[in-house]
Amino acid sequence: MSGTLFTLTFAVAAPFWALMILLPRWSRTLRIIRSPLIVLPVVAIYAMLVLPALGAVLPAVLSPTLDGVRDLLGTADGTAAAWAHLIAFDLFVGRWAWLDSRERGVPPLVMAPVLVLTILLGPLGLAGYLAVRTRWPRPPGASASAPEPLG
Repeated sequence: MSGTLFTLTFAVAAPFWALMILLPRWSRTLRIIRSPLIVLPVVAIYAMLVLPALGAVLPAVLSPTLDGVRDLLGTADGTAAAWAHLIAFDLFVGRWAWLDSRERGVPPLVMAPVLVLTILLGPLGLAGYLAVRTRWPRPPGASASAPEPLG
C-alpha cells in the first residue's frame, strides 16, 4: 500500500502546481488556489501512513536521534510518509508564494521557475521567493495575508 500512496501523493498535488505555473492568469486558478484546503488530499495520505504507525513515529519525533529517524525513514511506509510530508509543505509554501506574488504584481514568468524550484527543492524555492519578493513591495492597501520578512 505504501508504494501506491507514494505514487498518489504527487499525483494529487500536481494539478495545483500546474494551475499556478501554466495557467496563472486563468480566473479559476485564483479561486482554487486561494483555498488552503488544496493540501488536504496530501494530508489525508500522510495521515493514512502515519496514524497506523504512531507508536513508532512518536518516539522518533519526540526525542529524535539520527539513527532513530534513519530507521524510521528507511522503511517503505516511512519513506512514503516523509514524501507526503514534503509534498504537503511544499504545496502550502508554493501556494503562499503564488498568492503573495499576485498581490505584489510579480510577473508569472518570474514566478514559474521559483515554483518549479519549490516543487523540486522546497526550502531553496522558499529562499528564492523571499529574494524575489524584495523587488516587488506590497502595494499600498494590499491585504497583509503574507508576512513581511524580518530585518
